[in-house]
Amino acid sequence: MPLSTNSNFARPDDAFRAIVEAHRGLTEEQSADFDAALVLILANHIGDIDVLREAIGLAKRRMIDGQQQQQQQQ
Repeated sequence: MPLSTNSNFARPDDAFRAIVEAHRGLTEEQSADFDAALVLILANHIGDIDVLREAIGLAKRRMIDGQQQQQQQQ
């Protein structure tokens, strides 16, 4: 199963809003713990180590690209 990077949600804004709302009222530490738990639950749901590795690589690249763009803007 290849990694899908297109939105699979009929209403993607609702999905984003649900995640943001889940963090409301949490401390930074609780928010980080929540994110870790959610990632592990969803990774288990995917159940495909190759897809998981591809997603990890994509997330890292996006994070690095974002940091580089911020540095260039300064």
